[in-house]
Amino acid sequence: MQYTLAQPAVKRFHGGFVPTDAVRLTATVPPELGGRRLDQALAQLFGEYSRARLQQWIREGRVWVDGEHRRARDKVLAGDVVTLEPVAEPCLRWEPQAIPLDIVYEDESIIVINKAAGQVVHPAAGNPRDTLVNALLHHAPELERVPRAGVVHRLDKDTTGLLVVARTLSAQHHLVAQLQARAFEREYRAVVSGVPTGGGTLDAPIGRHPVHRTRMAVVRNGKPAITHYRVLERYRAHSLLSVRLETGRTHQIRVHMAHVRHPLVGDPVYGGRPRPPAGASEAARAALQSFPRQALHARRLGLRHPVSGELRAWEAPLPADMAALVTVLREDAGLVPGEAEHG
Repeated sequence: MQYTLAQPAVKRFHGGFVPTDAVRLTATVPPELGGRRLDQALAQLFGEYSRARLQQWIREGRVWVDGEHRRARDKVLAGDVVTLEPVAEPCLRWEPQAIPLDIVYEDESIIVINKAAGQVVHPAAGNPRDTLVNALLHHAPELERVPRAGVVHRLDKDTTGLLVVARTLSAQHHLVAQLQARAFEREYRAVVSGVPTGGGTLDAPIGRHPVHRTRMAVVRNGKPAITHYRVLERYRAHSLLSVRLETGRTHQIRVHMAHVRHPLVGDPVYGGRPRPPAGASEAARAALQSFPRQALHARRLGLRHPVSGELRAWEAPLPADMAALVTVLREDAGLVPGEAEHG
């Protein structure tokens, strides 16, 4: 699915007109959304906005289908041109804070951040301050008028690594369209329990756990989730993996690896109690038992620049805690330093 920022001129569809005094976004309904309700189709086409907000804009007359207003329950057809006039609302409840950021790249359209462990991305009831968004609003105040402060995709609180932030409404829509089309390149490093015999692909739907509602799980009626992985190094009873996401479900890597009995080291939700192997060195035992978070790092991010259209990619080396863990596990297994790439 792709959509574009409408040009600043009157758009005419089958005799209908769309006003030109605001930013407008235009999308064409793809075949897979033909026959769906308008509000359902909008939620898929413009995923950065909530369905409740989109329904409100339908009621306010800010949505056109082929130049005409429709009701939320009206069906759309494949090929229909949908135009949305979103209302930019300041994030008044989100306070800018002078928090250091590890900026890998920035220009007038995007910012690429190397997120630290322990940092929540968005403010919430339990974390109103000291989040990545608080820091971003201080660094780039214009993000106040971009939905979700320009954040396109998230990382869990204790996952480190790369994520991209859009500085403009247009850039955000281009990036969200790429994400929905699975066009982002997202590669991670993970230290897992166990020693897989080889790499593979995990294609298993993910949804809310049927009992523990704060957790995710592989469930029959979940959303499609695809994870590719390969083994970089094998240790005594653990492994270093390269993991590539095709989809982006909540906790996807953590859930998928736990599902195949290779949970991430240090994962407090899906990993269970750390179990150093028999014969492990004292250093390896201590490192495994004290590792404070899931051993997961978003190492590489690739995308098409929303303005130039150029393919760009960035890399972030392993953070110090994961690099130290890998070094100890490698030494415990008797591997030669640098025997496999792991940065």
